[in-house]
Amino acid sequence: MAKLTFFTKTITTDKNALVPIYVKLQWGKPICIVCKSDLVIKPDYWNNENQKAISGKKKDYNPKPINVKIFGLRDTIEKEIETTHQSDLIAMLGERNPEKGKSRDRNKKLSEWLLTIIDKHWHPDKYKVTLFSYIQEFIDKSESKPTHKTGRPAGVIMRYSYEKVFKTLKEFAEEKKRVIDFQNVDLQFFDDFIQYLQSQNLAMNTIKQKITVLKVFLNSAKEEGKNPYDMFKSGKFSVKGEESESVYLNETELAAIYKLNLKKDEILDQTRDLFIVASWTGCRFTDIGQITPESISNGFIHITQYKTGAKVVIPLKPVVSAILNKYNGILPKVVNNMDFNNNLRIIAEKAKINEKTHKAITKGGIKTSKAYKKHELVTAHSARRSFATNLFLSGFPSLSIMAITGHTTEESFMRYIKVTPDEHAQKLQDHWGLSNLKVV
Repeated sequence: MAKLTFFTKTITTDKNALVPIYVKLQWGKPICIVCKSDLVIKPDYWNNENQKAISGKKKDYNPKPINVKIFGLRDTIEKEIETTHQSDLIAMLGERNPEKGKSRDRNKKLSEWLLTIIDKHWHPDKYKVTLFSYIQEFIDKSESKPTHKTGRPAGVIMRYSYEKVFKTLKEFAEEKKRVIDFQNVDLQFFDDFIQYLQSQNLAMNTIKQKITVLKVFLNSAKEEGKNPYDMFKSGKFSVKGEESESVYLNETELAAIYKLNLKKDEILDQTRDLFIVASWTGCRFTDIGQITPESISNGFIHITQYKTGAKVVIPLKPVVSAILNKYNGILPKVVNNMDFNNNLRIIAEKAKINEKTHKAITKGGIKTSKAYKKHELVTAHSARRSFATNLFLSGFPSLSIMAITGHTTEESFMRYIKVTPDEHAQKLQDHWGLSNLKVV
């Protein structure tokens, strides 16, 4: 059990001299730290046995003010100890110097830890947490701090998203010449920030994503007691996204891509293979690397999704098995997202996936629609959409598909899959076994 002791140790013949009051923390055998408390007193007015100031022999001193300060400092240190593991403090102990047989700055980190607590107690404004300092700390810790959802640290893509939003916030503050802190993240800030993002010609879904990440920062600070304000929880502090225009490829189009002879271009060949694997497993590209001989048993792939932490089991389709055999069970690594998508569009064009489609997008508050050939819109994410949509159209139960894709509600799943009104009508016609029914 941790023990705190306040004492003086300076011997002086000058009874009018002020001597420092020390604080000692003992916690088991390994931990013994002694630091100055930043309080001083005349020797005659202190009692080490009672650990408090006294009025002195002449009763000419009022000990109450300094005892109140000592009580406050003791309370602060004890509260900090309550939230600290003894093992964490032991880990701070310096390594011993084998040549001299002595410790080398053994208690240096421990002393710094206690001195910081003392300094924070006397100078709280010096350690005040601002929104920007909190976000930087949040990002710094995100590489090692487990998230509540998965129990693992945020992935590279998520950390990049954090950094991008933080950069945007700082640019907004600089351009508008304003200080952004917890107390002024209100609806006026929200309106101004949205206008700023629109002026950057960002798509509505990109703006929604940035607001979502900002709320992650604010919620986390709220939970840690560092953000006393909650205007960001207002229903007006939100952005409606647009339905994603990402395309999916039907089974015929996937077969056309798979049949392409790409042996002369290793990068395109590997890109095609990875895309086909994702299209027939529903795996995110962050999970593709988990598909190894060790993850396959009795014709099923067993993986734990990195994003959600969910364990999924996926039947091993022959085309996936063939691609795995091609690489001796170890799939190539995914290149960066931008290059992968560029290569994928070249592949889709070679496969003559040229169906005309329109893509509507809102930028700068203005919605526009543009015609594209389907191969121009294919991305890595089209693989999971293809997996989910093709299974849905085949009549496979939605809940079973959701168990693999990770969707938690059927509503979000139905928004995710890309099924046209004609395809819905055909699905119903096939179900009823009728040939003359068409829903339009």
